[in-house]
Amino acid sequence: MRKQYRAEGVSEAELAATPVEQFARWFKQAATEAHLFEPNAMVVSTADAEGRPSSRTVLLKQFDEQGFVFYTNYDSRKARDLAENPYVSLLFPWHPMARQVIVSGVARRTGRDETAAYFRTRPHGSQLGAWASEQSSVIGTRADLEASYAELAARYPEGEQVPVPPHWGGFRVAPRTVEFWQGRENRLHDRLRYVAEADGSWRVERLSP
Repeated sequence: MRKQYRAEGVSEAELAATPVEQFARWFKQAATEAHLFEPNAMVVSTADAEGRPSSRTVLLKQFDEQGFVFYTNYDSRKARDLAENPYVSLLFPWHPMARQVIVSGVARRTGRDETAAYFRTRPHGSQLGAWASEQSSVIGTRADLEASYAELAARYPEGEQVPVPPHWGGFRVAPRTVEFWQGRENRLHDRLRYVAEADGSWRVERLSP
């Protein structure tokens, strides 16, 4: 179950000026060169006020110099955790490329206008699903969930505008550190981490594998 990783690595000299620029480079390679399935899939790890962690896979929907954005139900476990403890970790596991990116930062809710703009781009069924699912809550049976969806589908048929749920919206994670990991031969991996400075600049440091 062990695999020898590639000989080529990543050096400080070839890194972009900011972690978002570097992420954009690797993300493009993952999507258009390696053709990975859902390269925007990331493991979002949170912890509640008592430090109890939880993780789940979520899709990244946008990224820029302001941060990394995903959407969810604000009553979900992840959102409840973030309300108590805004520190979060995002992990992009690009295994076929022997790469991963780890973003650590602080999550804040997106504005309602931004949330509504994104919600309008979602497929009709996904819009209904945001209403039908009381995410992370205990339900009786699958049939209960499907009945809720069917009721909403009858109320808002295809082509009719679905209102944005008040309990649904985005989080933007402003990065404090971003680590780029490249698997190398003999487990001597490259780990280069950007660290945010007080003046808005970024410091790059190499970590031992």
